[in-house]
Amino acid sequence: MLVKAERYFLCFLSYSVLGWLYEVFLEVAVYRWGFSNRGVLFGPYCPIYGVGALVLVLSLRRLRDRDIRIGKLPVTPLLVFASAGAIATVIELIGSYVMELTTGGWMWDYRAYPLNFQGRIALNPSVRFGLGGLVFLYLLQPLLERAARRLPDRALALLSGSLAGLMLLDAAVTFF
Repeated sequence: MLVKAERYFLCFLSYSVLGWLYEVFLEVAVYRWGFSNRGVLFGPYCPIYGVGALVLVLSLRRLRDRDIRIGKLPVTPLLVFASAGAIATVIELIGSYVMELTTGGWMWDYRAYPLNFQGRIALNPSVRFGLGGLVFLYLLQPLLERAARRLPDRALALLSGSLAGLMLLDAAVTFF
């Protein structure tokens, strides 16, 4: 059980870092706003991406592995896309309220996007989250699971414990 939690923590942290990289890429390369730390903590990670990814892994793994078809047309990826987009959007909405409660605001503003709700969520990012869900559920998650299984239990415990300690220290310094 502990080994499984350690593997999930490494997945959480991996997706948190990938989320941070995605946010920085958008900010620097796409929108050309320049660099800023897109996370709520000092380190290069956005925990909301880690939380969202774990929720998607735990809730959509069985759906991903099914072969649902309409006639001969496979629709499982379409169902995974729609489910990932919807779940991630709910997580983003909840995350915006949690951030507002703890920090006085949230780090994104979708008011300029069509079909948005209070600038907290919008259709465009929801579609991107659905696409991202496909990428990580079908490509990244299997790779991360294989890599984590290759680590000896002791190395897994040391790595996940050290990284969790660093993240907790970061949170303590950031919020207190």
